[in-house]
Amino acid sequence: MKKIILSIIALCFISSSCSNDFIEHNERGTQTLDNYFSSSEECQTFVNDLYKRAFLHYDWYQLIPGRLANETATDDAWMGNTGQNASGFIPAAQYLMTPNNMGYLSDLFKTRYENIGACNVAIDGIKKAPISDTLKNQYLGESLFLRAYNYYDLVNNFGGVPLALGPLGIGDLTLERAPKDKVYESIEKDLLMAADMLKPSYAASDKGRVTKWACYALLARVSLFQEKWAEAENYANKVITEGGFSLENNFLNIWSVNNHNGVESILEAQSNSDPSKQLGNILSTFTGARGESKDNFPSKSASDVMDGWGWCVPTSDLENCYLSENDVVRRRSTITVTGDAAYGDEADNPTHIWDVKQSKSGRIIRKFYIPIATRRTLVSTYGNAPLNVPVIRLAEMYLTSAEAAYHLGKSSQAMNYVDIIRKRVGLLPKTGKVFGDDILRAIWKERRMELAFEGLRLFDIRREIDPSSNKPVIASILGASGTFVLYNTTLSTDKYETTNLKELQDKGVNFNINKNLVWPIPQSEIDRSAGLIKQNPNY
Repeated sequence: MKKIILSIIALCFISSSCSNDFIEHNERGTQTLDNYFSSSEECQTFVNDLYKRAFLHYDWYQLIPGRLANETATDDAWMGNTGQNASGFIPAAQYLMTPNNMGYLSDLFKTRYENIGACNVAIDGIKKAPISDTLKNQYLGESLFLRAYNYYDLVNNFGGVPLALGPLGIGDLTLERAPKDKVYESIEKDLLMAADMLKPSYAASDKGRVTKWACYALLARVSLFQEKWAEAENYANKVITEGGFSLENNFLNIWSVNNHNGVESILEAQSNSDPSKQLGNILSTFTGARGESKDNFPSKSASDVMDGWGWCVPTSDLENCYLSENDVVRRRSTITVTGDAAYGDEADNPTHIWDVKQSKSGRIIRKFYIPIATRRTLVSTYGNAPLNVPVIRLAEMYLTSAEAAYHLGKSSQAMNYVDIIRKRVGLLPKTGKVFGDDILRAIWKERRMELAFEGLRLFDIRREIDPSSNKPVIASILGASGTFVLYNTTLSTDKYETTNLKELQDKGVNFNINKNLVWPIPQSEIDRSAGLIKQNPNY
């Protein structure tokens, strides 16, 4: 049954490279979209698949590389792996992207529209399904949220994009790009409808499903991104005060394999270590230390080794950000430097060592690390890590509300929320120590340290407007005179980054503010639309 449904999903949206991506399966029955959605089980099976496709896709190359490529386009991450071909990452990381050479971002565009097409099929089919109103509302609400989430990712990567809000056929491929504000308008409409349909919470067995609070949390994020300060504050505060969530006492627990769906998580992408179910977290493989060896571990056991691919590694610039605040907890929970003990796994991995000749920075992302005890239980360590991925969590809501409050003239309230986030990791309050525009910069700095590698950094520095220059913050970080580029080319003495020059030290020097605030639309999509879809400026 499941493979039939996957075939249906693959056919439900005839867009990006449909003719090349057709999935064939042996016919096992006569079920079609005309007679599917005939039971609650069928509705749930279809919607469950929408989750997997939106967050941790079945195929490793569909979404995860695009997410990581975006991280490498910031000051937080290098491409990292200097022993293999980096052609998929170079266009974003080095700002050499063209409509015909987009690396992993071209798959992101295509996959998001396939997901949207599947959401549209679900919405259309579930409306007519002979199931209870309670279940119908749940499945419709989930589908609306997931459609909104796919559009959220598209609009923040590419700007205005075609709006497809119903099942399409070959004859319907005449959609032009909708303006960015119209895409956001559609996202907000879907989320508000979903919030009205969904429950505040579900049983423990249903953890990971979208709730009313997830809808409000994503509304808070997209409101912030649009500078709708009052709406952003309202939605974020609603989640903070009414949602029943609380900050984890131990920051490290947010990403722990032993603390899935913890008290701070508003929504998590679920994982499973069973290879046959394709539900593992490939992020742990993608970003894991390349060149691990069983000789690195005291037990000398092969089961302790989880040799990764080594892509997307933290920069010393990001580490310096934590060091400037004496933020030991978040630094060690986010970054492991080769030779250091794996934070929280010191007993089993007191000196985490890998082949630094294949690593630009000699660092890996700690948030995606799998502890030794868990590794020993895995049938396969390739892409099957049992590590959930937080999609939205409570700390973001505090920082969203803080930023909105600042713009609404509520500086003391803004700093109060910043200090709540700092207190959790043992840092002193900043209230009364920063004033004026520095309050805004303090909020942005907290966002960087708190949310590193959670998919927000590129979107943040594109949207944040520097009060000094009135330009996006990314323009002061990247480009020939950007602080990140100058640090790496003239100031850095980092013993790993400055000696491994197989990845260029001037990463970001090619950034152009006149075009790189969004990525180009893949040329293949423009060609398929016979030119109806127009390219972003200067590409």
